[in-house]
Amino acid sequence: MSSKKKTKKDNPKDSQLIIRINASDRDRFVSLCKSLETSAAKEIRSFILGFINDHQTKSKKTATLKKTEK
Repeated sequence: MSSKKKTKKDNPKDSQLIIRINASDRDRFVSLCKSLETSAAKEIRSFILGFINDHQTKSKKTATLKKTEK
């Protein structure tokens, strides 16, 4: 038996997002990711997290401005 203990990840990837795109666009994206030594999934996750962070910040600023205008 292995002496390594299994550890749970802080943020397990337990959900899927299915999108439909043109096959040639998908193939070009996957090929480019491979040439950059990354994965398509990693790059899409990175985009999603950046998008969330950018828009949450903007949303919070807008909410704060609306509160101060009252």
